[in-house]
Amino acid sequence: MKRTLLAEFTAREGMEAEVARLIGDYALKVRAEEGNVAFDVYTKAANPRAFWIFEVYRDEDAFQAHLNAPYGGPFNAALAPRIEEDASVLTFLDPLATNP
Repeated sequence: MKRTLLAEFTAREGMEAEVARLIGDYALKVRAEEGNVAFDVYTKAANPRAFWIFEVYRDEDAFQAHLNAPYGGPFNAALAPRIEEDASVLTFLDPLATNP
């Protein structure tokens, strides 16, 4: 089963461009992962400091490979002082069951 999640965080005042640059560089690496299906980055229309990232991985193994990628730790370390939260807030999503 695919592993799908929404990651959310808010850039500190004045850090929007730096956060956008960091996430843009990171997105290129994540999208190149063998098991990545989607890594779509958004900002909230009413609050451009609010970032939302929609992520989909082929399966749990692909998600675990993503978590263990060597560039994840440095990205999170660089992001942490630039966002209001302690870390990205993750919401895991399950697909809605549809009629057969």
